[in-house]
Amino acid sequence: MTKDSQSNNNLPRTSASAQRALESVGITTLKQLTDVTEAELLMLHGMGPKVIRILREALKAKGLSFCETTKRGAMRKKKHAGA
Repeated sequence: MTKDSQSNNNLPRTSASAQRALESVGITTLKQLTDVTEAELLMLHGMGPKVIRILREALKAKGLSFCETTKRGAMRKKKHAGA
């Protein structure tokens, strides 16, 4: 992956709890946010209106947006090896 394509996929800096919430459902890039709705993200512990605004602005800057409708199974918690 080139440095330029990496910068297009990087999530903006948010709180540690918001970063953990995104990682818990496997979201590590802006592109992955286009598969989930704002409402789905708000259900995650650590996600609030401020984080959603930051993510929305980052998506908009890249010509992307959150999903308009829920995609079945789009956002599932990752299972840990020891669980």
